[in-house]
Amino acid sequence: MSTQAEVVKSVDSLHFINGEYVQSLSGKVKANINPATEEVISQILQGGQEEVDAAVAAAKRALKGPWKKFTLDQRIAVIRKIGDLILERKDELARLESLDTGKPIWLSTAVDISRSAYNFHFFADYLRSVGTEAYETDDTAINYSVRRPVGVVGIISPWNLPLLLMTWKLAPALAAGNTVVIKPASLTPTTATVIGEICKEAGVPDGVVNIVNGSGGVVGTALTEHKDVDAITFTGETLTGQTIMKSAANTLKKLSYELGGKNPNIIFADSDLDEVIETTLKSSFINQGEVCLCGSRIYVERSAYDQFIGKFVAKTKELIVGDPFDPQTKVGALISKDHYERVLSYVELAKEEGGEVLTGGKRPEGLEKGYYLEPTIITGLDRNCRVVKEEIFGPVVTVIPFDTEEDVLDQVNDTDYGLSASIWTNDLRRAHRVAREVEAGIIWVNTWFLRDLRTPFGGMKQSGIGREGGIHSFEFYSELSNVCIKL
Repeated sequence: MSTQAEVVKSVDSLHFINGEYVQSLSGKVKANINPATEEVISQILQGGQEEVDAAVAAAKRALKGPWKKFTLDQRIAVIRKIGDLILERKDELARLESLDTGKPIWLSTAVDISRSAYNFHFFADYLRSVGTEAYETDDTAINYSVRRPVGVVGIISPWNLPLLLMTWKLAPALAAGNTVVIKPASLTPTTATVIGEICKEAGVPDGVVNIVNGSGGVVGTALTEHKDVDAITFTGETLTGQTIMKSAANTLKKLSYELGGKNPNIIFADSDLDEVIETTLKSSFINQGEVCLCGSRIYVERSAYDQFIGKFVAKTKELIVGDPFDPQTKVGALISKDHYERVLSYVELAKEEGGEVLTGGKRPEGLEKGYYLEPTIITGLDRNCRVVKEEIFGPVVTVIPFDTEEDVLDQVNDTDYGLSASIWTNDLRRAHRVAREVEAGIIWVNTWFLRDLRTPFGGMKQSGIGREGGIHSFEFYSELSNVCIKL
């Protein structure tokens, strides 16, 4: 395994329009910073209205080109081939992902890149089973539905799981026959750039997949306001989602959002604490806590609280923070200086609000460069504190005791978010009872982040709009026309 000292260079992020890598007309570039070293590793082209117009025009033309005439078998073969090519380049893509994000290389390899490939394999397989509906109206008519592509889909992807979450959108969009314009996250565009080459090698016709790099304020706005973009799918934070909704309003685009989360992890005293601790370490601190599904609000039944805290703090202190390319590293660097300072500000706010930092909350010793933060556990805060209420998106969790089901449910649901939740109990009736009452789109019982891609994925409240996964993805990425035949 390479070390950070040996792996310092990335690849420049160009635009990919109509099957070709192209430069920006403005010539503007932005430095791509490795968050683990604070060094410039590549240049990111900064697109504008001209590049978005060119990409959308290419995507619109491609809707009526060879892509439209692909048979089901041809489309399935191409989509599966994209997944195969991602796996063939797994090591390269994992290295680029870790350079961009600061996450451990084992995580990029085992999760991000592997699951990105699986997104294509899954939707290639699932496409063969997708159907519509038919109804007989007594003996007077037959109605049946025809499924067709939405059209040009704008994909705006986040920086925390860049390839994984972008392909989660791209695979079903292509499976449904759409063309796309992708705006990668401005901080982590590298693996998205490579996807253009992979799609072309897999046999995707020119213009079907386009990529424009740049800021959300420029490229994102141009994409969401564009009259020829038919749908926008976005993963990111809630305020950006609100801005996109305003931009898309004039053209009445279809929207699919997966937004922020302040997810509860509810631990009852009858659960297996060793199993709980093992999974809670992951749900709290994996990917530096930069996962919208992380369980950052931990609620523990009071009779198990002291035992849980003792074990959880001890295990957290064992987590190795450092070089993403060291195989022993469990927690890498936060994404940027601005985000690092934002997360640290919440640690200071917790102290002001009366909280106690049991472990973490500071830069690890010996790491002078890079945006590193020790995994942080905070206690002593009540339900109304900002640190408990607001999404931090870093390796920071709060732990709060509770006495009854009613008490914990009242606290858990007292939030603007509703993305996911985890419930830990060996009482089957309690598990069903509590799961029924938790206001979240994804609820795990005695597990976390266990995904079946056939199931609905999305959030309630300010955590999102719509659902994706399985048939739910096809409902968003396609339009249905009803045909009524009078007999």
